[in-house]
Amino acid sequence: MKRKVKEWLEDGTVDLFLGYRMNCGHPLPHCFTKEEIDDVEHLLVSRTRYSLEKIATHLAKRDPELKIGLLARDCNQRAINVLTIWHQLDKDKIFALNVNCCPSPIKPQADCSYMSGEQTSSYKVQVGIDNLMDIEKADDFSDQEKNVRWMYEFQKCLKCYGCRNICPVCFCAECTLEHKDLIGPGRLPPQIPIFHLVRAAHMAGRCIDCGLCEDACPMDIPLRLLYRKVGEIVKNVFDYNTGESSEQSPLSLLGEKVSLSLKPM
Repeated sequence: MKRKVKEWLEDGTVDLFLGYRMNCGHPLPHCFTKEEIDDVEHLLVSRTRYSLEKIATHLAKRDPELKIGLLARDCNQRAINVLTIWHQLDKDKIFALNVNCCPSPIKPQADCSYMSGEQTSSYKVQVGIDNLMDIEKADDFSDQEKNVRWMYEFQKCLKCYGCRNICPVCFCAECTLEHKDLIGPGRLPPQIPIFHLVRAAHMAGRCIDCGLCEDACPMDIPLRLLYRKVGEIVKNVFDYNTGESSEQSPLSLLGEKVSLSLKPM
């Protein structure tokens, strides 16, 4: 892997490579360049996960001609596909060095390093939503119990925006979560459940199930399960597998076509 990164930098395949290296005892994102090519020896394939593709979108905005290489687990590759179809990244200028880890539509049998998790506390299991619960079990609750349990989770929110900020496919120039008519500025906690339902709606056709939002949440809200449910609806209604390919249309365009086809003649 290190040899491949050096080759890419030396022959000009990429102008820089996004990966990880140790910094102050922690594996953190690092930009490797040809000018400091010996640093590639410090490249790590760490279980620590950051949204390298989101860093790539910021770099690409500053210099659209920049050729960027990056380490890509399956979830990173799905995010790259989504960002490509939304014209946030140019697929001809992104070079992914794939690291197999996550079960996904791309590699269903892959070994995932972050899905085992720790057992949820017994209190949370009794009154809230177990983060390790599958969609079917969460759907088995009565409507009233669903409402009580999800409201318990949403009322813990600190409106820190960690879920949005870490998300690799959040790229809107103006964020609805900061719209004063929807989400009151300065209000803590935010009015529930508006904050998370607005974001869940925006995740339809974008969420690539990387789990970074839940990792970043200081209140342990089961965001991944929420967005998985949204993804299930998208799959059932539109037969749309988010992030499966960089050639598919954005869900918004597919939705417009479906809406037009359903209009009465």
